[in-house]
Amino acid sequence: MKTLSVPVVFIHGLWLHSTSWRNWTELFTEAGYETATPEWPGAGATVEEARGNPEAQAGKGLSEIISHHGEFLQTFAAKPIVIGHSFGGLIAQSLLGQNLAAAAIAIDPAQIRGVLPLPVAQLKSAFPVLRNPLNITKSFVPNKQEFRYGFGNELSREESDELYDMWTIPSPARPLFEAATANVAPNSPAKVDVKNSTRGPLLIISGRQDHTAPDAVARATVKCYRHSSAVTDLKQFDRGHSLTVDHGWREIAQTSLDWLRSQGL
Repeated sequence: MKTLSVPVVFIHGLWLHSTSWRNWTELFTEAGYETATPEWPGAGATVEEARGNPEAQAGKGLSEIISHHGEFLQTFAAKPIVIGHSFGGLIAQSLLGQNLAAAAIAIDPAQIRGVLPLPVAQLKSAFPVLRNPLNITKSFVPNKQEFRYGFGNELSREESDELYDMWTIPSPARPLFEAATANVAPNSPAKVDVKNSTRGPLLIISGRQDHTAPDAVARATVKCYRHSSAVTDLKQFDRGHSLTVDHGWREIAQTSLDWLRSQGL
């Protein structure tokens, strides 16, 4: 199969390792795309390595993480498509707003600056990290119960625990603090150029049952782009935050593929 000219870069969020995109990269490779799954700065190349050195990510913030991925995108001959989940969705939007990506798909994205809703479920999901201000300089990994609430609330306990055992890694806590204070920090690293009309198309995918990045956050994010004439689409599913890695991942991945093709990509 001929490889398409536009590569696809997958960016994960907090607590999941980049290898959790494995099913997606296989599907997109079969569809003809070159794919890549860069790690966050400091994270190990495997789940085991990342778990074995949690302090390597401690204190990393959004500015460093976004710059790290921006530099990676510039290693390609053509602007890549970026697909991000959770904080990866925030990163994808930032990179698209900087015109570093040809298009972006933000799946259950963390809130960018300008998004005002703070649903109770989201606050409860983030509370294990935000309850201790000293966590801002540390790495953190949820326990199985916290993961079940934030990611696996639409799954059986068995599937949620299985995903936890397969993919969870320690991640820096700082991005959660930065997102939580984005609307009171004028120079917040969670600020995205939502008025850019020269950027590529953007698709936001939302899980209506998501506790970590609720549907209200996704809908408010779309509204932030109202002053841009560039394509901004929203697709909603009755799913939780685990939608990229659980048993229903293919529906979300195929929807993403179909949308890219509708955009000529």
